[in-house]
Amino acid sequence: AAQVRAGDFAPRDVAALPRTLAYLDALEAQGRYTLMVWPVHCEVGSWGHGIHADVLAACGDWQLQRQRAVRNVFKGTNPWTEHYSAIEAEVPDADDASTALNTALLQSLGQADVLLIAGEASSHCVRATTEHIVQHLPRLQAGARPDHIVLLTDCMSPVAGFEAAHTDFIERMQDLGVRCEASTNFNL
Repeated sequence: AAQVRAGDFAPRDVAALPRTLAYLDALEAQGRYTLMVWPVHCEVGSWGHGIHADVLAACGDWQLQRQRAVRNVFKGTNPWTEHYSAIEAEVPDADDASTALNTALLQSLGQADVLLIAGEASSHCVRATTEHIVQHLPRLQAGARPDHIVLLTDCMSPVAGFEAAHTDFIERMQDLGVRCEASTNFNL
């Protein structure tokens, strides 16, 4: 926010400056993230938005066996907020319900006997999603331990330059009781 206030950076639309500053202040006040300007990534139709062929095949097998559909959850569609987590944006936009706490997803996740978590990146999106699950999952709020949550540590990695955030995340989750295992060692 300081660099925007100093005029080093500005929104393309000058009329958006007050909203931009209010957002940056709210984001930074949480102490979790500062605004990052990321290169374009995970665009619909690109390989970054797609599902790896092996995972997609496993999802297809699961659907056939269970006669249920895999549920895809989209995030990051609002340009006014960081939306690392699949559970809630960093600063929810009052005008956009898709940025608010996804209680329906939390209820669904709460039904799992084992909740496997993998993906990219462990320094940002996987981290924020997992932290929000641990913070908001109803049965954990009722005092249960998160030992049914398993981070597949070899199926995630940090954004380059954020390795310390990855290490801190894994250590904090282990301290809370989340299981951290390699996929090759995981057994139900």
